[in-house]
Amino acid sequence: MSFEIVGFDPRYAEAFARLNYQWIEHYFAVEPEDRRALDHPFEYAIAPGGEIFFALLQGQVVGCVAMVPKFVDGAADGDVELAKMAVLPENQGQGIGRKLLERCIRYAREQQLKRIVLTTNDILKPALKIYHNAGFMDLPTNPDTRYARGNLAMQLILNTD
Repeated sequence: MSFEIVGFDPRYAEAFARLNYQWIEHYFAVEPEDRRALDHPFEYAIAPGGEIFFALLQGQVVGCVAMVPKFVDGAADGDVELAKMAVLPENQGQGIGRKLLERCIRYAREQQLKRIVLTTNDILKPALKIYHNAGFMDLPTNPDTRYARGNLAMQLILNTD
């Protein structure tokens, strides 16, 4: 199985929403922040200077993930949020999530960012394994209150300068 990772293309915006709504509705309830991100992916991630990566298998989107710059008082703070990672259920376990995550880490390093942060839930065991294997560490508390389901925050320190 050979898939490729590509950057944002408006043609894939619907797949970004569909894949993420699928897993969120399966495990949780869709929240206002989800709708803001998924219904308007360009405004959510691209316009503020981030990226959305897509995994394509034979031209079809089978996975996606967003990299959303973090801002403090209107200025970028050197952090980026890894958000809205999804892989089609029938394609899970094939290394797609791991490759998407590797591309996100490479992207953050290319952008000379300091840290990747994410909010997740501890019931999402396969995702947690991917994050931990990539070097992400659990934070003692979750500072992100946008999601009721977000009971775990993680970070990967990239640059300590």
